Amino acid sequence: MQFQQLLYFVAVAETRHFTRAAERVHVSQPSLSQQIKALEQELGAELFSRARGNITLTDAGEALLPLARRILADTETARIEVQELAQLKRGRVRLGATPSLCTGLLPDVLRAFHDLHPGIELLIEEGGSHDLVRELARGALDLALVVLPLPSPSPALTTVELLREDLVVVSPPELRLGGTPTASAAAPRRPVRITDLRDQPLVMFRHGYDLRELTVAACRAEGFEPTFTVEGGELDAVLGFVRAGLGLAVVPAMVASRAGRDLRVTALARPGLRRTIALAHRSDVAPPRAARELQRMLLASRRGGPGRAAAAPA
Repeated sequence: MQFQQLLYFVAVAETRHFTRAAERVHVSQPSLSQQIKALEQELGAELFSRARGNITLTDAGEALLPLARRILADTETARIEVQELAQLKRGRVRLGATPSLCTGLLPDVLRAFHDLHPGIELLIEEGGSHDLVRELARGALDLALVVLPLPSPSPALTTVELLREDLVVVSPPELRLGGTPTASAAAPRRPVRITDLRDQPLVMFRHGYDLRELTVAACRAEGFEPTFTVEGGELDAVLGFVRAGLGLAVVPAMVASRAGRDLRVTALARPGLRRTIALAHRSDVAPPRAARELQRMLLASRRGGPGRAAAAPA
């Protein structure tokens, strides 16, 4: 019994017509009929009744049909599984992320992924959530780490919450809020209230950064407009400007934890500011196998698995 014979048998059983079945499986009608006849000879029973041009299943054919369908389905499953395993040996994953996540969360996870799947090319695109959502929607990315809520409702995307993270204030070590110098970077400090930023110079991210929108919205909610000394930087530039004494900045806790000892990190007073990070992909297209494996590792990171995030979810 051959695979092709079962394929031809199911085609005839479903179309009840030899010519249409041959067209479905892309063989000539005589070749299909010959293979069906060979299958009947091997089984020792006729599978079809061909009386007066009407094709119907015999009892033997009825018994074989569900078994043949199962064998064909199992064969297809095996083919897909093997292909997916092959995809983990070569291929690419296109991942979008906000710049702060590229600095804080991704390095450890991507290192773990690369150790397991060195043949997979990782293409990373940095951008704000608005830009990443647009790139996902047009199929330019497989996955994206975005900040919730999304800039605009997008029913075509599926999102899974990954972590929630506090925002903190970073400043030069010698500067307390209010401009009062302190001799020790380890000196006790109270949490910063948003209102404490009213008269402080801020180093601000460029337009398009989710962090910019969060900070400005929080200040406006307290009734004031923030004062910018430097505006328009990327993440590394913002931290550099703070080190240079140009002002304060509000950044994610995981970024501050990696910023080094030359920056003072101060918590925001309750209720503080937090952001919710989610993993997003298109709802109508399943991500490639390699992308799904990276997705699994990213979700595992929130539970302390491979590539654990620097800041745990709260």
